[in-house]
Amino acid sequence: MLGLDNIERVKPGGLELKDRLVAVNRVTKVTKGGRAFGFSAIVVVGNEDGVIGFGLGKSKEVASAIAKAVEDAKKNLVKVPVMNHTIPHQTTARYGGADIFLRPASHGTGLIAGGAVRAVLESAGIHDILSKSKGSSNPHNVVKATFKALLDIRRPEEIARMRGISLSKVFNG
Repeated sequence: MLGLDNIERVKPGGLELKDRLVAVNRVTKVTKGGRAFGFSAIVVVGNEDGVIGFGLGKSKEVASAIAKAVEDAKKNLVKVPVMNHTIPHQTTARYGGADIFLRPASHGTGLIAGGAVRAVLESAGIHDILSKSKGSSNPHNVVKATFKALLDIRRPEEIARMRGISLSKVFNG
């Protein structure tokens, strides 16, 4: 999907996935017979427990574009680390002109995110996080940058194993 190494792919079978429409774009093709309208939709699906995916669908009707996007999203499901309804550590990512910054927050902070970032984080089941979207606000690039940021996150257990130290030493130094 985005060419990262530590991606844990997930099969959609048996998961209760909820889809969130991020954006619908009307595109026009001018022909000699007039204008031909089409629609493209970007959708994020997730089980609100760390499994998310995004998809793009194009069609002459909005409903079928959304349906195609949902099917595409189910083909690209990945697992992201969610601990206590937040992320283990802060991260940044850039995709195209979109620059995303994510920082874990304490319980009760809420989801401080807007637009496309909010849709991705809600689908992942993240409830307490601070985020900032800089640069382009193009929903396609913002969604891809958010996915890239979430997939760059490593679990504390993985870091402890790589460094050869205990899990408590990862957090307490």
